[in-house]
Amino acid sequence: MKIYFTFEPRPDLKEPLIEEFPNIEFVFHSKLDEGQLKDIDVLVTYGEDLNERRIELASNLKWIFVASAGIEKMPHKAIHECGILVSNVRGIHKKPMAESILAHILSLKRALPFIYENQQKGEWNKKAQLSELNGSTALIIGPGAIGSEIGRLLQAFEVYTIGCNRSGEETPFIDETYKIDELMSVLPKAEIVISMLPSTPETRHLLTYDHFKQMREDTIFLNFGRGDVVATDVLVKVLEDKLIRHAVLDVFEIEPLPKDNKLWQLDNVTISPHFSSHSSRYVERSLDIFKPSLRKWLAGDDNLENKMEILRGY
Repeated sequence: MKIYFTFEPRPDLKEPLIEEFPNIEFVFHSKLDEGQLKDIDVLVTYGEDLNERRIELASNLKWIFVASAGIEKMPHKAIHECGILVSNVRGIHKKPMAESILAHILSLKRALPFIYENQQKGEWNKKAQLSELNGSTALIIGPGAIGSEIGRLLQAFEVYTIGCNRSGEETPFIDETYKIDELMSVLPKAEIVISMLPSTPETRHLLTYDHFKQMREDTIFLNFGRGDVVATDVLVKVLEDKLIRHAVLDVFEIEPLPKDNKLWQLDNVTISPHFSSHSSRYVERSLDIFKPSLRKWLAGDDNLENKMEILRGY
């Protein structure tokens, strides 16, 4: 049996994996080599290196383990037609992403950009608008594993947390939950709005200009889910019209964000290059999901953690 990694883990992670599964042939490359695809049984990938042709070349492929939460760039139909099982690492991003989101919120509440700017200019300037996170209300759109972790950290600051999901069912560390259909009426309740939505046909351009008009003028909007939940031109108009206080964006419709995009020119937006989930422990946490799943799969059990419905996109 052959398992092909299209990235190479650190030696301290790779060597224990090989020792734990001595009867498996592991191949590790820093990028996908099409010559390896013909006889592999399992592919471990970040997902962005797959297309219909490569799925066709991998005629023996039975399972794709995606070391990422998003699978929107993968050839869904081709994978489904070949009956290939897909699972991912949903949930491992929650610690670094929640910390990133909290850092951005605190930075804006406590005027850290103002402090850094004046330090660079050598100015002693106390004329900043400071506010507290304590006592705020935060709305998390799509409160899954990451959203729950964000809720846990926010509640430590005595923030009231609201969630919006498809079902309206309760989520850990969320004080009250509504259905996504009720989003328009919920938006005015919060001065922090966080989108953690995945990219699906249902979520594409879900947030419109009218949604932002429902938000409070002092709202901090953060998008750390997927960039196509709101059209770029809508975001630009929202920020130019100053409907909200500030936007923090880690994801975009087009990545990298083009240099000529108007978002770069605005002073009420923070642009992060889609790396809020990055951490020195990323691959370590990915393998913590992969290894138990591999043991189950070798025993004939395909009910793996984070098994995905590829055509639904999650």
